[in-house]
Amino acid sequence: MSEKHLSSQFDSELGAVSTRVMELGGLVESQIRQAIYALSQFSVEVADQVTETETRVNAMEVDIDRELSSIIARRQPTARDLRLLIAISKATANLERVGDEAAKIARMVRSIIQSGAPRSLPSLELRVASDMASTLLRKALDAFARLDTTAALAILKDDDLIDKEFDGFVRKLVTYMMEDPRMISPSLDLLFLAKAIERIGDHAKNIAELIIYIVKGADIRHTPMAEIESVVK
Repeated sequence: MSEKHLSSQFDSELGAVSTRVMELGGLVESQIRQAIYALSQFSVEVADQVTETETRVNAMEVDIDRELSSIIARRQPTARDLRLLIAISKATANLERVGDEAAKIARMVRSIIQSGAPRSLPSLELRVASDMASTLLRKALDAFARLDTTAALAILKDDDLIDKEFDGFVRKLVTYMMEDPRMISPSLDLLFLAKAIERIGDHAKNIAELIIYIVKGADIRHTPMAEIESVVK
């Protein structure tokens, strides 16, 4: 069997597993949207749909990792290809954790509804942060598909905006709790929801870091932005 044919087979297998990763990304994106919709509409039914999808997300992660292990064992990839396969595995793990965060939001929504919390709580304001996190995740997946380091760098910078949105929301919740002690319990629930949304942004950031790792061969985790810009440029 010629080297060219082996390379062709490897590319085909890599393309198939990459497609599965994009499918997983689309699935967890829909989970995020449903979870926030459940909160804004106080819908237990939609929240339940999100938690039911969690099983499918978990199964897809296991299938993708199994296929990656098989490719590594059979193809013995070169250093750059091995970096790519490892990065795909880590990206898959991050997507599965995004699904976990979406399911966490859905379970918290059910708890808020069942507790009879007032609809006057600023739950709708979480839409801004959730839209930002969902958009960041979509950009990260697009950049990952194209191995676009410039887009990855922009994502790393955009993650700070979600952090600022989270900080502002926390300040607003503290005001609610100070003005009315009855708001303390439901406000804390919303705080956990906001934290879950922030974590989704963090996972998008992790995927962006993996893009730079694949292309540049540099692990830029916990690295100052100025150094990351130097690596990318």
